[in-house]
Order: sequence, then C-alpha cells, then structure tokens
Amino acid sequence: MVHHLYSACEFFKNVIVIKTRDRCIMELKRWVNTHTGAFDWGHAAKLHVDMEENSDQLLDKEVKMKSALQHVVKCNLKKENITDPIVLPLADCIISAWLLDAVCKDQDTYIRYLRKFSRLLKPGGHLILFASYGTTYITVGKEKFHALTYDEEFVRKALSGEGFVIDNIEVKERTAVCDLLDYKATTFIVAHKEK
Repeated sequence: MVHHLYSACEFFKNVIVIKTRDRCIMELKRWVNTHTGAFDWGHAAKLHVDMEENSDQLLDKEVKMKSALQHVVKCNLKKENITDPIVLPLADCIISAWLLDAVCKDQDTYIRYLRKFSRLLKPGGHLILFASYGTTYITVGKEKFHALTYDEEFVRKALSGEGFVIDNIEVKERTAVCDLLDYKATTFIVAHKEK
C-alpha cells in the first residue's frame, strides 16, 4: 500500500519505507523507478487529488511522492534493530498501516513490536497507526490468515505503557459487509513519544 505515503510526502521531504517482504520491496522499487510492468498505483494518486479537488495536479502528486521516497528497506521485527544491518537515523514520524494487526500473534507481541517502533523515533516524534478493532481473520485468495483481536482500551494502555501520549483517536464503525475480513471498526491513532 502507498496510499498513506501521498499524504506523508506533503509534510516530509525524506520518506523511508520499511517492508517485511522481499517481494513488496521489489515491487515498490520497480514502481518508484518506473519499470515496465510495475504495478500502477495511479489510482491512489487520483484518490488524493480528487479528495483535495485538485485533479489537474495528478502527475505532480505522483512525481512528488516518488521523489520523497528515499529508500525501501527490509524489516525484520524479530531483530532488536528491525532494519539490521542498516541503522536508520531517528525518525520524526512513523506510519504503520495495519502491520501490527497482521503480524502480531498476541498482545504481548504487539507491545514488544510497538517498543521497537518507539526506538526508531526521535523524542517528541509521532506515531500514526491505522488499525482495526475486533478483527480475527483476513482472507487472501482462498486462505484465511490470523489477525490480532484487540480494542481501544488495549491500544491506549499499550501506547501509554511504551511512553506515548495519544494526541487523537478517530474510530469509524464498520458499515460494509464483506467476508474477506471481520472487523468491528477501523481506527486512526496519532500519538507522540514523550521526551
């Protein structure tokens, strides 16, 4: 997913994407470098310019995002430095879109990985989480995959326990019915790391 990166590049000149899968890294690099056959994320750029009512800036939006994207780095959440052997400079902001929901087997793992995200942030840096409450599975093709189930109370305690101050939580209750995943609500959380 690159949807959230279009908004990020409006605020940050240097964006580093960390991915857990080699295939995702390869595909994103192919798209950034405009390789033939790369997945076309033009629909994501169009969504942003349509929301901003600036459809004449479609090409500018995509060029700006690609130029802000400095690196795509492999991430291994099991390592203490999740980008090992690369040591990244401390970040002003980390955006995580449903990653913790998908990779955490339990709430203890969620807290452990949240702690690792915190180590990548400058004091006062922001963590932006996209997440879903009450999800138990995600379907890809014909297979169902585990998703971590939690609620707002848990995520508030987890963030607070890892030294974050929550600035904003927006929750949107599920309205669409789909058997590809079961969730009760989607949430958008902004928190900053205490100094």
